[in-house]
Amino acid sequence: MKLGSSRRVAGITAISAMALVLAACGGGDNGSDNGDNGDANGNGDENGVELSGSIAGAGASSQENAMVGWQAGFTETTGVDVSYDAVGSGSGREQFLSGAVLFAGSDAMYSQEELDEGVDRCFGGEVIELPLYISPIAVAYNLPDVDAENLQLDAPVLADIFNGEITNWNDEAIAETNPDVDLPDLEIIPVNRSDDSGTTENFTKYLAEAAPENWPHEPAGVWPIDGTQSGAQTQGLIDVVEGAEGTIGYADASRVGDLGTVAVGVGEEYVPFSPEAAAAVVSNSPDAETADEWRLTVDLARDTQESGNYPVVQIAYSTLCSVYDDEQDAANVAEFFRYVASEEGQQRAADPEVAGSAPISEEMREQVNEVLDQVSVN
Repeated sequence: MKLGSSRRVAGITAISAMALVLAACGGGDNGSDNGDNGDANGNGDENGVELSGSIAGAGASSQENAMVGWQAGFTETTGVDVSYDAVGSGSGREQFLSGAVLFAGSDAMYSQEELDEGVDRCFGGEVIELPLYISPIAVAYNLPDVDAENLQLDAPVLADIFNGEITNWNDEAIAETNPDVDLPDLEIIPVNRSDDSGTTENFTKYLAEAAPENWPHEPAGVWPIDGTQSGAQTQGLIDVVEGAEGTIGYADASRVGDLGTVAVGVGEEYVPFSPEAAAAVVSNSPDAETADEWRLTVDLARDTQESGNYPVVQIAYSTLCSVYDDEQDAANVAEFFRYVASEEGQQRAADPEVAGSAPISEEMREQVNEVLDQVSVN
């Protein structure tokens, strides 16, 4: 059953500043707004299975901050211990498909080959993909002497920087879109992820789709250029960018700290990252080819010209099985993601002090819960 592109518009909240102010790390009554996750104390699933024990996951480091909040909230509510190893999307998918973990987080959609492999891993069931973490990718730079709220760069210039064609910060292509900024005569040092990363895949997809004449490489989770400066996982990349002036890299916006960030060219304007602008581009994007009743996947419109859209966005899909071989695992995993999708769970991640992500809407929450209702035991 194809859910239709209208799902995208209804499925993402148009976030206001007030919503972010109200988002509290511990907000909400335990178990009271989590959909149908168990009794009033939140300690059983909708089929009456008592939640207990532990579950383990691995994957995208982009959502690590949000995951810490989700782990704490779910454990407080249910007593179930949740562990998550932020090893990167590629390694997370590998661990999930091998059966080493019960769930994964991935900033990239599963390939058809991986989905086919997932049938065996999921005991004849399906790999479920749920868009529960939506966040801008910030293009962050280390230029402490540059007095500008955001440098303004369009996709072709960014592609030329990361492809090594533009090598100095006072290059005329950068100066042209930043006429009031005193740009330094300083070497540009592009920094990329050294691991197989969904953030890299999303960023290179943006470059390939928004600047195809300037970015000659195929989108991929592994950086396509050898001999570059790099760091492992999100924090490793940030550490490299923070460690030297003139660096520029890409990372989940929740992790960039005090680094400068790029306002990206979209149409006739330059748009800085924000949860609102990230939500806008997802709302304007159609379903992916793999979208169906198990996979609420999105084909992001990275070449959008829509005003107020920030196109350098990633969705960390929460991935789990539709079928498990253990009743306790099935109950724990389904109820954990019901909590992640709940208003309380989404508010935890939306808190600017946690991850500043874009919460899903009530309508999307209902669709997610409908999928989770189908998780069963072999």
